[in-house]
Amino acid sequence: MSKSPAEAQARRTASLALTATAATAALTLALVTSASASAGAPQDGRAAAAAPSVSGSPEGALSRITVFYGAYIDAVYDGDGTRAKQLRAGYLSAPLQREVAKWEESNHADGVLRAQNVPLEWKVTYVDSGMGRTNATVTLTWSGSDTTQLHVRADLKTRKILSITD
Repeated sequence: MSKSPAEAQARRTASLALTATAATAALTLALVTSASASAGAPQDGRAAAAAPSVSGSPEGALSRITVFYGAYIDAVYDGDGTRAKQLRAGYLSAPLQREVAKWEESNHADGVLRAQNVPLEWKVTYVDSGMGRTNATVTLTWSGSDTTQLHVRADLKTRKILSITD
């Protein structure tokens, strides 16, 4: 089922705001709950909703994965192929860039997203780190509740993405 233009625009605006914040500070997503939620509670007795918060470090490989996917999805969504190529060059290792190009040639789809279209939402989840690498799961949400998961590995020293697998 497709979204109305207003819903699609609202989703896009929210995505751009989050990505801009993340890209500016090289941040990872985190949800913060307030210890004093009752101070901001509505007068009718309902609990106040937790405000979303973003934090991270430009030195962290996980932050780089998060920023890359947010900015890359925005570029593809906007039809900005030049920006998408720049992001690939800046965030993907040279061997991975070649691997993605081969995958795209064989599959006729975007090798970073492993799809022919653009997801409506994305989420990066830390898995583990070891042997100089950080592993994360990127969950892409399509229409409705359809999702795919990609397994992404980044180098802790260079912070470059080394592999993307489904």
